[in-house]
Amino acid sequence: MPPLHTALLQSSGRPGDVAHNLRLLDEAAREAAATGAGLLACPELFLTGYAIGGDVHRLAETADGAGARAVAGIAAAHGIAVLYGYPERAPESGDDGAGDGRAVVYNSAQLIGPDGARLANYRKTHLFGCFEREWFTPGDRPVVQAELAGVRIGLLICYDVEFPENVRAHALAGTDLLLVPTAQMHPFQFVAESVVPVRAFESQMYVAYVNRVGEEGEFEFVGLSCLAGPDGVVRTRAGRSEQLVQAAVDPDFLKASREHNPYLHDRRPELYGHLA
Repeated sequence: MPPLHTALLQSSGRPGDVAHNLRLLDEAAREAAATGAGLLACPELFLTGYAIGGDVHRLAETADGAGARAVAGIAAAHGIAVLYGYPERAPESGDDGAGDGRAVVYNSAQLIGPDGARLANYRKTHLFGCFEREWFTPGDRPVVQAELAGVRIGLLICYDVEFPENVRAHALAGTDLLLVPTAQMHPFQFVAESVVPVRAFESQMYVAYVNRVGEEGEFEFVGLSCLAGPDGVVRTRAGRSEQLVQAAVDPDFLKASREHNPYLHDRRPELYGHLA
């Protein structure tokens, strides 16, 4: 099976300016597709920006809203799948869409296929810090997956990946490539540098961790986006500036790694029940 070349867009865009961020996404999708990538992943809340306070509710939209349609058009135009983060206004909330600040809003990530079809939508389950807890509702579905070019893709967001149970749940569900849009800030850069490669190794999958970068409101995002393989080796690593990096997700290498690494085979679930 051919590798799935995966591009990571490390950028914070322009907080509060959806139109500008869509233009950046279009440029990145064009560049990534031209270099052979079949998938482009963007950071957490890329569509709107992260540190936007009360504008979270004003800019939130449903999973099939205007932003989703715009991203679908970009994906289809360049023939590349796109993962992007956005604030999701829940349709079941009863909100009329007027942005009155009362709707249930999730910190979400959506995967759009290369034909513009919506493939998967995930709501962040573990909210980090006072900012997120003030403006978002946590999701309750731990494993969300989609198939792309023969690769089973799973979705988590930022803080979610720091809980090994989350990643192991994906491993047991057969996830091959875990996409983790993030807003990783100072002084927690060790997550990008150390935790992510370990998660990939201990659960035998590829993990793509794509971050924001630079100062935004009260936060300083550290960049260091990476794609780590099931051997714990980082295939590509961005620095501390806006970058588009790319690496291959190789299904054949993943299969061989899973055959030789005993972690998943040697588990003894009967001993772990008390952990829950």
